[in-house]
Amino acid sequence: MTSLVNSLAVPSSYRDQLYQGTSNQFVDDLSSTTTLYVGNLSFYTTEEQIYELFSKCGEIKRIIMGLDRNQKTPCGFCFVEYYHRSDALDCMKYANGTKLDDRVIRCDLDPGFKEGRQYGRGRSGGQVRDEYRMEYDAGRGGWGHRMRMQLEQDRARNIKENYEAIKEIPKGADEYKNRVGTSAGNRKRDRGQEDSAEDMDRKRQKEQNPRFREHDEDEEEEDS
Repeated sequence: MTSLVNSLAVPSSYRDQLYQGTSNQFVDDLSSTTTLYVGNLSFYTTEEQIYELFSKCGEIKRIIMGLDRNQKTPCGFCFVEYYHRSDALDCMKYANGTKLDDRVIRCDLDPGFKEGRQYGRGRSGGQVRDEYRMEYDAGRGGWGHRMRMQLEQDRARNIKENYEAIKEIPKGADEYKNRVGTSAGNRKRDRGQEDSAEDMDRKRQKEQNPRFREHDEDEEEEDS
């Protein structure tokens, strides 16, 4: 008897491009797998949050967090491996399309985790889908990598056009520089003249008043 309702535990048509094996082997692996791929996660979702949600469908064997290949930080996906296939199928039915950290997550049957698959395959180290994302997504690092590059190029162009270093000396700059230098020299010369005038006044006082000479002689004796 056929059913009018499609099963929610059917895997998608996606196939890992790095899968090593034939199409028949891929189908056989999916038919016996206990592993789920979980996508569209926030970069800030923790392993504890994933465990709390997915453990409601069955006993979890392990969780492998997807990491940025360069920074080794979460980049929006993970693998959840159960002990029993029935639990993985139940998770496909009940957890796929639900919200975690205010994001609608995607669950798909996976042929099985192998070392190296936990790292993003994008040029920037994260997921490929974030390389081409043009919209702003605060939960996945803001702008996509391509959009960030475009913004950086626009910013560099704006700086070059509006804040480029002056190559030619503006008219009148030399005259201003000479005027400032002359003023500084005059101030220095005036200070020197003031010091000379004070020395002359002190010398004149010594000659006119004996008390100044006696005071200086006492200081010389103390120094000796």
